[in-house]
Amino acid sequence: MFLENTIHTTKKKGWIEVICGSMFSGKTEELIRRMKRAKFAKQNVEIFKPEIDTRYDEEKVVSHDANEIHSTPVPSSSNIIILANNVEVVGIDEAQFFDDGLVAVCNQLANSGIRVIVAGLDMDFKGKPFGPMPQIMACAEYITKVHAICMHCGELANHSHRINANDKLVQLGETDTYEPLCRSCFQRAIRKAP
Repeated sequence: MFLENTIHTTKKKGWIEVICGSMFSGKTEELIRRMKRAKFAKQNVEIFKPEIDTRYDEEKVVSHDANEIHSTPVPSSSNIIILANNVEVVGIDEAQFFDDGLVAVCNQLANSGIRVIVAGLDMDFKGKPFGPMPQIMACAEYITKVHAICMHCGELANHSHRINANDKLVQLGETDTYEPLCRSCFQRAIRKAP
């Protein structure tokens, strides 16, 4: 009798995982790995990315190493709730580009029993917290900070240094636009900037 009541009252538990770090640190690679493992376990998954991220593909999430997974591009975080039907795992790439509503979306999904995996830059090119990432990290049960290798000294890098003069907060780019730097090299680079 006790076991039967336990089975009927057990609720599926959701949570939030965050994968963060600088550019070229493997955030998207890790997101794709986790999503593919969930698919292999026959879980229903859906991955979302911001519509503005068209660097490698219009629809797929693609890592710098050319690993890819199908995704649904959306214009705002509210679309994720509408489109996340009958899923057990939701992946969200480039979370820093989403609006602040993403925090409530992630919490709503997790509260409804869904595993939510969020990947994004934790800092912008000026070294400041980026978009909704700090709030999502505060709500998350699990945080994985990944690092690139500093292009100047070879130490672990946690900054995305912009190497052109554009001062816009959002500028999509690759190695022609950004380089990963450690704290010391980043401080030297921004002191030299005009």
